[in-house]
Amino acid sequence: MGRLVLRSCLTVFIATFAGYACYSQTAFNDNQRNNYRVGGTFNRLEDSLKKQFEDRHLAWPPQSVYIRSFKYDRQLEVWVKNEGKETFKLFKTYKVCMQSGTTGPKRMEGDYQIPEGFYYINEFNPNSKYHLSLGLNYPNASDRILSDSIRPGGAIYIHGNCVSTGCIAISDLPIEELFIITSRARTNGQDFIPVHVFPVRYDVKKSIQYLAETTIRNQAIQKFAIKLKEAFDFFEERKQLPVIMVNRSGEYVIN
Repeated sequence: MGRLVLRSCLTVFIATFAGYACYSQTAFNDNQRNNYRVGGTFNRLEDSLKKQFEDRHLAWPPQSVYIRSFKYDRQLEVWVKNEGKETFKLFKTYKVCMQSGTTGPKRMEGDYQIPEGFYYINEFNPNSKYHLSLGLNYPNASDRILSDSIRPGGAIYIHGNCVSTGCIAISDLPIEELFIITSRARTNGQDFIPVHVFPVRYDVKKSIQYLAETTIRNQAIQKFAIKLKEAFDFFEERKQLPVIMVNRSGEYVIN
C-alpha cells in the first residue's frame, strides 16, 4: 500500500493506514460554558489568564497552542502563538503531580503506561471524575500498527486531581487553566491541538543519563526514544513544529 497522504493542522500530520481514518476533534462550543464546572472556571480564571498572558507579552486569546510533556521530568509545557509564521513562545510549565508506568510507549491495555509519541486533543470533557480532562487520540496511527491489535488500550487524558493509571495528572488549577487556553484556541479555529509526549527532557544531563540507563537492555525502546528526539531537536532549534508522518511499519518519519 505504501505511505499514504497525511492531513492535519499546524504541520502535525496524522496518518491514515489500512482503513484507519483521522478522527475529527470534539469541538468545544459555548454551550459547554453552561456546565457548572466549565462556566465557573471561566468566570473565575479567565481574567487571571489574560493578565498572565499580558505579563508575558503574549496575545490573548492564543490562535495556536502546542503542548509537550516529559515523563521522567514530570513537566507539561504550554506553548502559544498567533500568526502562522510566528514562532511558538512558552507560556507556562506545569508540574505533572502523578504518573504511572515506565520509560517507553504504551503498547497494550492495562500496562499503565503513559503513551509516548505525537498526539492531539480529541476531547474536551467537563464532566470528568478527575475534575476536568482533555482527551488524547491514543491509539494514533503508529500505535494502531505497533500496539496490541486487539487490546491497545485507550481513554488517555490530561486531567486534574492527582491520580494516574496511564494518564497525565496535573492537579485541578492547572487543568482549569489549560482547559480555558485550549478551549479558546479551539474556538478560534485550531482543529488539532498537538500534544507531544517525550520520555525525558533531552536537554537535561540527568534525564539523558536516566534514559540511557533504563533502555540499555532494550534497543527497541532506545531506538524509539532517539526518533522522538528528532522532533524535540527540531522544535528547540526553530520553535516551529516539524512535519510528522507514519510509515507502513508504524515508525514515525519526522520532517
